[in-house]
Amino acid sequence: MDRRKFIKITGITLAGVTLGMGDSLFGKVYASPQNVKRWAMVIDIGVCLKNPECRDCVDACVLTHNIPDFNNRKDEVKWIWKARYGDVFHDSALELTKERLPSIPIPVLCNHCENPPCVKVCPTKATWKREDGIVMMDYHRCIGCRYCMAACPYGARSFNWREPRPYIKKINPDYPTRTKGVVEKCSLCEERIALNKLPACVEACKHKGMALVDTSAGRLDSYPSIKDRHIIARKTHLGTKPRVYYVL
Repeated sequence: MDRRKFIKITGITLAGVTLGMGDSLFGKVYASPQNVKRWAMVIDIGVCLKNPECRDCVDACVLTHNIPDFNNRKDEVKWIWKARYGDVFHDSALELTKERLPSIPIPVLCNHCENPPCVKVCPTKATWKREDGIVMMDYHRCIGCRYCMAACPYGARSFNWREPRPYIKKINPDYPTRTKGVVEKCSLCEERIALNKLPACVEACKHKGMALVDTSAGRLDSYPSIKDRHIIARKTHLGTKPRVYYVL
């Protein structure tokens, strides 16, 4: 058995720990009683509308995953970031929103697509999709070709043009730092899920506007807090089947 397969199987086994159901969707993990889980992220845009200046989710991700701050757009590395709703959804979804909504910042991250184009183009299999739906990165196998960046229609991947370690404000010893010449992105906090923990961004959102959801049991809108609300996802016309959902 090769190293990648071993890590993959180990992660799935650890993630198989049963997670409890909660009485509120946002800020909690909703898991199927089945052993096979299909993870997705849900973001409540209404919460962002009420708290446009909040960046708790971004700050938590930066600290947890040793994301460097180069203080310039050219070298910027980002896993989760804030972008204007109007820039994220610049299609027919805008017709369904209020006049004020296009200007508010909302969280954006890797969509962990059901049909990820980044996986198809990687020549070294440094990026792959797990059985639970998480699109992963193996930094040791990445050769820096950036094919995955070109294939991703969401701009969710970053390249390390410079050695990142000197630009990390406070290193978290529990998570590996990357090196110059590799691509990185959101991992949906798979290392925390394996320990029966919430993703860092979900845990940090004091307004309870984000949730990790297991969709293996059926339709996403079967959860009480989402029922009767409008659900949208980014660039669904491309056929990537994104698994980060936004509710209005």
